[in-house]
Amino acid sequence: MEKIYMNRELSWLKFNARVLEEAENQEVPLCERMTFVSIYQSNLDEFFMVRVGSLQDQMLLNKKIRDNKTKMTSEEQIRAILKEVKKLNKRKDEVYRKLMDKAAGYGVELIGFQDAKPEEKKYLEQYFNHEIVPLSSPTIVGKRQPFPFLRNKEIYAVVVLETRSGKERLGIIPCTNNMVERMIQLPGGTGRYMLSEDLILHFIGKVFKGYKVKGKSLIRVVRNADIDADALYDEDLDYREFMADLMKERKKLSPVRLDLSRDMEGNVVEALCRYLEISPERVFKSRAPLDMSFIFQIQDLLRMHSELFYVKRVPQKSADFHEGESILAQIKKEDKLLSYPYESIRPFLNMLNEAAEDESVVSIKMTLYRLAKQSKVVEALCEAAENGKEVVVLVELRARFDEENNIRWSRMLEKAGCQIIYGLEGFKVHSKLCLITRRGADGVEYITQIGTGNYNEKTARLYTDLSLMTADEQIGLEAAKVFQALTKGETVEESEHLLVAPKCLQSKIIELIDEEIQRVKNGEEAYIGLKLNSLTDKKIMDKLAEASCAGVRIDMIVRGICCLIPGLEDKTENIRVISIVGRFLEHSRIYIFGCRERTKYYIGSADFMTRNTVKRVEVAAPVYSEKLQKRIQAMFDLMLSDNKKARCENKNGDYSIVKCQGEPRNSQEILYQEAYDKAAAR
Repeated sequence: MEKIYMNRELSWLKFNARVLEEAENQEVPLCERMTFVSIYQSNLDEFFMVRVGSLQDQMLLNKKIRDNKTKMTSEEQIRAILKEVKKLNKRKDEVYRKLMDKAAGYGVELIGFQDAKPEEKKYLEQYFNHEIVPLSSPTIVGKRQPFPFLRNKEIYAVVVLETRSGKERLGIIPCTNNMVERMIQLPGGTGRYMLSEDLILHFIGKVFKGYKVKGKSLIRVVRNADIDADALYDEDLDYREFMADLMKERKKLSPVRLDLSRDMEGNVVEALCRYLEISPERVFKSRAPLDMSFIFQIQDLLRMHSELFYVKRVPQKSADFHEGESILAQIKKEDKLLSYPYESIRPFLNMLNEAAEDESVVSIKMTLYRLAKQSKVVEALCEAAENGKEVVVLVELRARFDEENNIRWSRMLEKAGCQIIYGLEGFKVHSKLCLITRRGADGVEYITQIGTGNYNEKTARLYTDLSLMTADEQIGLEAAKVFQALTKGETVEESEHLLVAPKCLQSKIIELIDEEIQRVKNGEEAYIGLKLNSLTDKKIMDKLAEASCAGVRIDMIVRGICCLIPGLEDKTENIRVISIVGRFLEHSRIYIFGCRERTKYYIGSADFMTRNTVKRVEVAAPVYSEKLQKRIQAMFDLMLSDNKKARCENKNGDYSIVKCQGEPRNSQEILYQEAYDKAAAR
């Protein structure tokens, strides 16, 4: 019997393989290919920190826990992950080598010490003696010197030392130092560089004088970052201070992966594993550097070669907004939709700034998940509060890896006079919802914004997202209900227009799918179109499979994890799945149900993952404007026709690049060009 489900972790690894494909793709400019190698590596680090860390915790707590789709135990999943990652890392090492060979052709070269010229070797030794040794903090592990704590994702040089009596000791030197340049430029201005950690490793014997060097390697530890804040929280504590302390604690969690730059004797690796309390299966050898962040320095050195980069694209002014007119008045006149990064986030920021100063505006309420380091959104909210508006802001302090940033913003907002909520017990608030309430000529008026992405000016230039702004009274009233529930620490029990997780999203999606199934039974045409980042919710997937069996045609654009395997006869044969991985990160979520005049459109913050549909507060909004419906449909159809950056999933769960037949169609480039054309035609 063919299985219709794939394990979520293995599906994610297939996504990261698609990222790596972009690094291998010779049609992508050289420096952009370097970026994809770096993204592959940072993706993998986070995957180990969060997903493998979570599986590790599960395995320690209960070995019988199984994935509800494939019935794999935590241990089986980890074993399968490690096997697949070792294969992918070999591809990563090879593509990195090829990219650096090409970079050398443009005058930028990273060398090993053995490749240095005599005069360069002399310079490097002097540099090591004068710039690195005075700042180094060597440790020899022994009875009086315990094995040091290795910081997450930092590089260390490890050396096996032999004493005069023949005993072996381990020596360790940290290689991450803000006082030392990562890329050391060799004299002569020839574009030749050496990584500082490679230089430290080469001369490490000079630091441990009196010992014989028997083996050495660079190492890097990736630590578990999976902490359940709700499980640890004591209600007698200040929640913000508790989260700040928790972030410090996360840095000390147990290792989930150990990377080596060289082969070392088995007993040495075993000793490292013993000190770090990690199994030997978690040890990976990498021929590429253990940290890829220096790639951006190489790109800076190659900026004068424009052909090595994507053609510059800048978010354009939206043709739907008119300069010099009130943003709030324009939204009141008709619904508006912004499409990032093709269009600028500026109209949304202008809306907030206008609301902060508009005397008729009574309140601004917002949910904040991830923000830019220098946030214009926070500035506008602070100004509104200082102008006497009621400003209610839910700042989700559990936004993973943004906790410290959000703690800082929450303090600033509170200081400005905003009412701050720190999320709900047991539920992360992931919705992108903003509600402006004002006094109108005929009573209370609402301007509601619902987005698919964060209120982050930086990612609005890098991620594809949609932002709906509407004066629809019913949507405004339901948004007000969401905020009323949040301020009371509750969730919305029912809704008519908005889809609101955790109680009114999954069930409504299933109802919408059931409606399409019934249409087929009635002899009518039925259709479902979904654009998501991830699909793992088994209830929804079961229902989609049922819809496929009934004859409903289903198109899905799923960037990342897709646990439902399409194209299986008598099971999912009416389901088509594509994934678009290109210049910009596909991040918008679109749900389409029905055909022709009865089609319903929604945009929202929720992927169809159980964590989103029943374990978070998420909001999706209907798009009622016919003009905007046509625009969303055109975008969706364009993405389905992409034959440059789309990969199609087959019935084995494998992905292959869609063959380019006829006119090449890169949906992201076409959408950007359309934005340029519309802006020019204003």
